[in-house]
Amino acid sequence: MRLDGRENNELRPIKFTHNFTKHALGSVLVEFGETKVIVTASVDLKKPKWMGEEDKRGWITAEYSLLPSATNTRCKREREKVSGRTHEIQRLIGRSLRACVDLTKIPDMTITIDADVIQADGGTRTASICGGYLALKDAFEKLIKEGKLLENPIIEPIAAISIGIEDGEIKLDLCYEEDSHAQVDSNVILTKSGKIVDFQTTSEGEPYEYEKMLQLFEVAKAGIEKIINMY
Repeated sequence: MRLDGRENNELRPIKFTHNFTKHALGSVLVEFGETKVIVTASVDLKKPKWMGEEDKRGWITAEYSLLPSATNTRCKREREKVSGRTHEIQRLIGRSLRACVDLTKIPDMTITIDADVIQADGGTRTASICGGYLALKDAFEKLIKEGKLLENPIIEPIAAISIGIEDGEIKLDLCYEEDSHAQVDSNVILTKSGKIVDFQTTSEGEPYEYEKMLQLFEVAKAGIEKIINMY
């Protein structure tokens, strides 16, 4: 039995609150247990300057931040320089969301996903991806109603979850305490059909067996299927 009474393959309580903010085209408050992230989708009707005129795609990018009081000790705002961790997470969110969208169907359009962590207890990047997908989905539906998109560009839903090995046991959806003591730390991002968008796995101590990695992946896959069914 885990710290919060869950089974090893059990997700934390998950909640998605849509239209959480007033002005963003898509906004979702994502809650995975005690982890809470506000994710918004903003639309700019032009593509990035670095994309040439011959490129007919639109673009999806992401920004991620921890609010100063999101953790048990105040973290400084990254006003002048983005940390390596933040940069990595932003790239992961953007890359994941682009993987589930046909960018040729959003020409001359840039969508920015902002993920602001208001309370962190592990799994902030995976929660941000789930919320980012839903905010993106809501934004596309509104753009279609407004006549700014001809069709929904989403290929299929995606979701993400953290998973790890602690004390020799595979545990799904790690809280911070579990994550900080895990011997293996992984993040899995899959499409609804089970295709891999990203699978990051790191041994924090002793190397672990290939068979254990496959078990870990299968438990994560089952968890992701449950999350997508909540959408």
